[in-house]
Amino acid sequence: MSGAPPGGGDAERDAHALRARIARELIDAVRDVPPASVPGALCRICVSFLPDISGLSLSVMGEGAGVGVVLFASDGVAAQLAEIQYTLGEGPCTEAVRLRAPVFATDLTRVPDIRRWPLFCAQAAKAGAGAAFSVPLSGAAGALGTLDLYRAAPGPPDDGEVRTALLVADALTLAVTALDHTSSDSGGVVLWLQGAESDREEIHQATGMIMVRLGVSAEEALLRLRARAFARGGTSLDTARAVIDGTMDMGHE
Repeated sequence: MSGAPPGGGDAERDAHALRARIARELIDAVRDVPPASVPGALCRICVSFLPDISGLSLSVMGEGAGVGVVLFASDGVAAQLAEIQYTLGEGPCTEAVRLRAPVFATDLTRVPDIRRWPLFCAQAAKAGAGAAFSVPLSGAAGALGTLDLYRAAPGPPDDGEVRTALLVADALTLAVTALDHTSSDSGGVVLWLQGAESDREEIHQATGMIMVRLGVSAEEALLRLRARAFARGGTSLDTARAVIDGTMDMGHE
């Protein structure tokens, strides 16, 4: 693949060179880019590093009970796969966050993948994915999020793809951390991240409303939100919005 270092030679030197190239190109991709265009710019450069992958997305984790927010997705399938996992609470990305290690589902239509994540595999295959891979963005206190990739056809990633995905995830970890700590006085670079946070806030708000309505814990309220979303064939975010605007009453299970 074009993003991987050439075979042979000093592997450590090659990895260092690729890491430096990825960091440099990520910086160049967002330099002087309006805040609203930062996610798209990051997405395009990540796709260029992994040209043999059908699509990818980047998500950051919410505080507490496993709520994720998609910061960017290269296509509709990648976005749908992320939403499916957060709606169901299962899949490679949730496992990668828990283990803080890469997770590979190489054939979503066969065991062991369908045994590990039966609901996710069924929905992911229906969405058009044959394989899905997730790499955590590891911070000091745990996984900050995940870089999630999919391939339309089943099959494992090759060594070059795994190496490149790990290095891209490292660079994105630094980028997300920097953006998350950017002062609002520095030209508003963090505005796009704050925009994504509003999705998380809607899920938190709906979860709180369900807690009050049903007298349950935050964890159970989130599980009920996910279950209702799955039953209706929607996403957690869509269901949260329906709860907030009063068009869905979670009291009628």
